[in-house]
Amino acid sequence: MVRHQNHAAHRHQGHGGSVGLLTLLLALALAVLGPAASPAAGAGRPFLVYHASWTEVSTTDPAETRLARLPGYITHVALGFARPDLTYTGNLDLSGTGLLFPFSGPVLKDAIALLKSRHPALRVLVSVGGWKHFGWDARNFDALARLVSDLGADGVDLDYETENPGCTRADGRVACADDARSVAVLADLRRAVPRPAVLSLAGWNVGAYGEGAFAGAEPRNGPYVGMMLAMLRSPAAQTIDLVSVVSYDGGPTYRPDQAFRAYRRVWKGPLALGIQVMPSEAGDARFTLERTARLLSAIKDDPQAGGMLYAIAEVPPGPPGPDNPDYRSMMVAICVTLDLADCAATIP
Repeated sequence: MVRHQNHAAHRHQGHGGSVGLLTLLLALALAVLGPAASPAAGAGRPFLVYHASWTEVSTTDPAETRLARLPGYITHVALGFARPDLTYTGNLDLSGTGLLFPFSGPVLKDAIALLKSRHPALRVLVSVGGWKHFGWDARNFDALARLVSDLGADGVDLDYETENPGCTRADGRVACADDARSVAVLADLRRAVPRPAVLSLAGWNVGAYGEGAFAGAEPRNGPYVGMMLAMLRSPAAQTIDLVSVVSYDGGPTYRPDQAFRAYRRVWKGPLALGIQVMPSEAGDARFTLERTARLLSAIKDDPQAGGMLYAIAEVPPGPPGPDNPDYRSMMVAICVTLDLADCAATIP
């Protein structure tokens, strides 16, 4: 199964955009959705974007980074991906962390500071985990906490992934071989990074399926079905600030709106529906601008519902357009759909 990628083999380079292009995309989104609501209408809705570190520009100037130039309608940006078993000796040395930024730690720190000076309400998170970062048993969250502090970031995004969580169902309940470890990981992470630091959680696409009304949700077979339930039912879940549903790469029968409802059944706080820029490698329907707007519009009756985008700087193959949108047009569509403010802001 393909989820959040964290290695340079999946590098996709962005391209320059123009004010004219963004204006066109904004007009298109407005045509699909109707007139935008007042800027206050979307207040409180989360909009988290993942920033794949290997897609950044190579520079020594913090002001030239994509990170520093992100628009202010984003509420959270998650920097991917740190290894759970990272080594960090201090002095902003990123070499043992898993982050693959093509610039130094001091440049990253200054880029974060510049972004936060421009948009004080935006929260910068270091995302730990992701596909192929499976070193949870050797987790070093004390080192992660030092890295977050040294960078001037606001917290951590937990992207808990394993090769096989071993989930099975019996008597209408899901139980996973990995349950005890997943709960311990969440609790250990919050102890290492206490409040007021932000803690967000990325939820596996079928991670809330397998029980109740979602016992038969497709796809319903495999060891990942229900893998997030134990974590979200644990006492440690009360320390989570935001959950985003990785609602893609589930296959042709997978429905993001159904996955959102399944997560809402067990999580009552801010909840973001995940949108993927690149075409799915598992055969999911493409996230066109129209589909993105339709899916997000359907959950807007939930005042704590929002969006998540994976990932900025990604440009899908083929001619760009409403049916093959890049990250910029996706961001505009999400912003307009969620009734956020300043959706015409420049996107790097």
